Amino acid sequence: MNTQSSSELANTNVIWILGDQHRGQATAYNLDPNALTPNLDNLATAGVNFAQAVSGFPLCCPARGSFLTGRYPHHMVPGHEYPLPADARTIAHVFNDAGYHTAYFGKWHLDGFHERGGRAAMHIVPPEHRGGFQQWIGYENNNSQWDTWVHGGSGEQSGPHRLPGFETDALTDLLLEYLRQAGKDRARGDATPFFAVLSVQPPHDPYQAPEAFRRPFTPAGIQLRPNVPAVPRIVERARRELAGYYAMIANLDWNVGRIVDVLRDTGLMDSTHLMFFSDHGDMHGSHGQFRKTGPYNESIRIPLLISGEQSFYHGRKTGVSPILFNHVDMAPTTLGLTGIAPPAWMEGTDFSGHRLAGHPVKIPDSAYLQCVVPTGHHDSVDRPWRGVVTGDGWKYVAFEGVPWLLFNLNEDPFEQVNLAHNARYAPERRRLNDRLGQWIADTGDTFNLPDV
Repeated sequence: MNTQSSSELANTNVIWILGDQHRGQATAYNLDPNALTPNLDNLATAGVNFAQAVSGFPLCCPARGSFLTGRYPHHMVPGHEYPLPADARTIAHVFNDAGYHTAYFGKWHLDGFHERGGRAAMHIVPPEHRGGFQQWIGYENNNSQWDTWVHGGSGEQSGPHRLPGFETDALTDLLLEYLRQAGKDRARGDATPFFAVLSVQPPHDPYQAPEAFRRPFTPAGIQLRPNVPAVPRIVERARRELAGYYAMIANLDWNVGRIVDVLRDTGLMDSTHLMFFSDHGDMHGSHGQFRKTGPYNESIRIPLLISGEQSFYHGRKTGVSPILFNHVDMAPTTLGLTGIAPPAWMEGTDFSGHRLAGHPVKIPDSAYLQCVVPTGHHDSVDRPWRGVVTGDGWKYVAFEGVPWLLFNLNEDPFEQVNLAHNARYAPERRRLNDRLGQWIADTGDTFNLPDV
């Protein structure tokens, strides 16, 4: 099987496509009976599906700070509405230094703006706070997908202007314009590679979608996960919200198809890695909970595909990878796909060998989970916690000084049997508590673990 050298890999482009609050279970290729995702299914077939990928801190701002920098939240963005440090280096800086053009479209949520000061969609993110991207058109935060305002640009900066229609469609239009221009540049002999990010708010609440995408999804037709308790108010809310949620995912999938079509039309598909993922998941009634910030699988699991770029040729692997890919691994892995060595300040791991044949394959024994600064919002966990999920199928989570959760995921994938306070499992609890303590020490974190 042919493989490529680092110099050849450096001529490849990368596109990140990410939704907000899209849980890893909510795709057809991961066997969700509700999901309609034909375009993502095709990418999964042509690429690698990291079926156990997690968001180590299932909250928007910390997760985004981590996947852009490859550093853990307690070093970058420890909580909601905390800014990315002004001197933080991101993956865009590394790509800039390597001769890439870098572009970002959509949701940012890393400038530290507090919604109590006004609507975040109207807040102007200064150019020096845009993570080093050469072209940046986006907004700080927006919870109104039919009323989306963006600002920024490249060179001369534009003030806030309203995008037409539904957010995912309009932001995708901006990326498509960028890709068409890149295709024209390529046809003229400009071989400058690019790293582009499309970051959309859906399927984040409010769970609305264009009418055509809502038609297949009704509350009565939704199949709930087995861990949604039969409590009428929880079931009713979960069904109602999930109908809109899956409609937004179907719309996002349609836009992924539009991106693939343009990449093919411009001749860019054969030289572009496509990475699809999200910042965290959404509980939707599982365990009686909603939204995020908890350590349950519905909250921490994210979709992650690495696809595109001559999938079946030139040493590209396909299939399902079971590794525990964490949010801090996104940046170093992306660099690895292009033959760029991740800088020493990135704390994550380069897992590009799971896509590139002939490259080192690394298998982590576990992934580190955190809630550093709780939000205090309704439908959220209201105290700090730390946890670990292991490659041999265990999850352990502790509050400060107190064990909280212990699950054997091999026999209990829906996390319905908490073993944390069962003396029969005390040896397993000690083992996992020790491994969690090692993660805390290795990452320079601070947390008071229980004495088990």
